Amino acid sequence: MEWEMVIGLEIHAQLATKTKIFSPASTAFGAEPNTQACAIDLGMPGVLPVLNKQAVRMATKFGLAIDAEVARTSVFARKNYFYPDLPKGYQISQFELPVVGVGELEIDLEDGSTKMIGVTRAHLEEDAGKSLHEDYHGMSGIDLNRAGTPLLEIVSEPDIRSAAEAIAYAKKIHSLVQYLEICDGNMQEGSFRMDVNISLRPQGQEEFGTRAEIKNLNSFRFMEKAIAFEFDRQMDILEDGGKVVQETRLYDVDKGETRSMRSKEEANDYRYFPDPDLLPLVIDEAYIEEVRKELPELPNEKKHRFITHLGLSAYDANVLTGSRELAAYFEAVAEAAGGENKIAANWVMGELSAALNKENTKLSDSPVTAEMLGGMIKRISDNTISGKIAKQVFEAMWSGEGDADTVIEKKGLKQITDSGAIESLIDEVIAANPAQVEQFKAGKEQLMGFFVGQVMKVSKGQANPGQVNQILRDKLK
Repeated sequence: MEWEMVIGLEIHAQLATKTKIFSPASTAFGAEPNTQACAIDLGMPGVLPVLNKQAVRMATKFGLAIDAEVARTSVFARKNYFYPDLPKGYQISQFELPVVGVGELEIDLEDGSTKMIGVTRAHLEEDAGKSLHEDYHGMSGIDLNRAGTPLLEIVSEPDIRSAAEAIAYAKKIHSLVQYLEICDGNMQEGSFRMDVNISLRPQGQEEFGTRAEIKNLNSFRFMEKAIAFEFDRQMDILEDGGKVVQETRLYDVDKGETRSMRSKEEANDYRYFPDPDLLPLVIDEAYIEEVRKELPELPNEKKHRFITHLGLSAYDANVLTGSRELAAYFEAVAEAAGGENKIAANWVMGELSAALNKENTKLSDSPVTAEMLGGMIKRISDNTISGKIAKQVFEAMWSGEGDADTVIEKKGLKQITDSGAIESLIDEVIAANPAQVEQFKAGKEQLMGFFVGQVMKVSKGQANPGQVNQILRDKLK
């Protein structure tokens, strides 16, 4: 039987506020355990939560960016459950009336097509603390620094049908929240986490199957592996005549498998009710228009501009707008290169990206600045250096030997463009290879590549390749 996978994602984006959603405690990462949790975060008697207005602004930005309904009135609720790292015994979240309602997001697929994924809602909530299970001699420690950290939970419709679509959607959200500057997207620090709801059904069936939820994935690669494992697990159960159990599962990175965590709760298990300490959140039209004016150029808009105004291919534009930082770097390179947009795109996606990956370096820490790379490209376009020599220049810049002009001058890498000098090199090569000359004249024209290679070798790669080809062909014929 052919099985269809049905996936919905719940993404938790930690909002980039300096303080927590209902208290003045800091949200800075890396502090000593339990040094950033105040009485409000712990729900101590007599304390009252106060809503962080920046968190509301960030949620509104997100809603407008996905063309969603931004609720004029939304309500905070208490979601009741007990975990050791949830000291109040409930989480303040939103249930029936979230701040962001129905929206949609366009994703780019590997075959070049696009697909719209519905967004059911996005609601504000506070994070719980963290249980630590290592180095405690068989016991668990509790760090409550995260308790009260503001989250925007983004819930998709079950419109996703493959791991590739799930990753494309998650990456698009990841990019978008960084473009909006509402989340730093740091997955290692827990700022961006994904829960995957997955079920199977026979191809052609309308009714959904029983879903399992895979919690707290903090890597696109792990998410892909978790989905693949879960698909096979559920398919084996169904094909053996069994029934999938609705439950929450965790992905074991070491074993490459999902394992059961707990039976899946329903909404009524949480006993949601409006938080009596928080008034309804009311947003008016003037506020929404004010926030709308703050929106930056969004990824799809930037991609369209890169294609129509800068002449890039859809593929190049899609890659370069994958993050706000990369797009800004590329534009700075193209400007410094004097508008050589395609060459700039090739170098940013090629040599630069390869060097960053090889050295495991962030773009912000690149030793080759956008201005340096653009300056080097200028020297390619004005024929000071060839594309091949440019690779030597780039390596020298990466190693800290200065900008392109400094490296070219110091290493004597200027391209030879003098026709007389190139002709002398060609004469030398022809004289040294009489047998190949006769073969070429007898019709073996593929030897042209041999002669060009020899000339470039004698010139140490500095002869202008176009001139070499032209003069060589004239002389040999």
